[in-house]
Amino acid sequence: MHAASIARLTVVPPTTTEVTLVPGFTATVKLAGEATGGVSIVEHTFAPGVLVPPHRHAREDEISCVIEGEIGFRSDGREVALGAGGYIVKPRGELHSMWNAGPGPARMIEIVSPAGFEGYFVELAEATAAAGGGRPDPSVIGAVAERYGLAFDFGEVPDLVERHGLRSPQG
Repeated sequence: MHAASIARLTVVPPTTTEVTLVPGFTATVKLAGEATGGVSIVEHTFAPGVLVPPHRHAREDEISCVIEGEIGFRSDGREVALGAGGYIVKPRGELHSMWNAGPGPARMIEIVSPAGFEGYFVELAEATAAAGGGRPDPSVIGAVAERYGLAFDFGEVPDLVERHGLRSPQG
């Protein structure tokens, strides 16, 4: 017999507060693990040219659904650009990155399993606010990432920036 997760009725209005993680990339935690009993749901927005640098999750898998614009994904060397309605599964342990692949804003919904990683977005938003809305110090980002089992690898950044006309996440 499996231990049951206990979800509770939760209503999320469309006006939920969006927080800036780094300039041009936002997150809105729509549902945290306490509400779902096991997963979290986060909405991200990407300004044109934004690249989320390659990173690896040690603890969670992510399922992303593009809901507006076009988002490029690279996972363990495989690339795809998806428009609204496209889904991708990013398994834990795979090095992956994401970027706005179109000329206008892009949005996606991300389901994170198991829940808990939504705390990373909250802490990174706090660090961004403390930096006056700019990019937090890399040592601060590194400490937050480490607490959540997240490791960045910037080795693919120059290639992605050059081939896709993106802004480097390193400033």
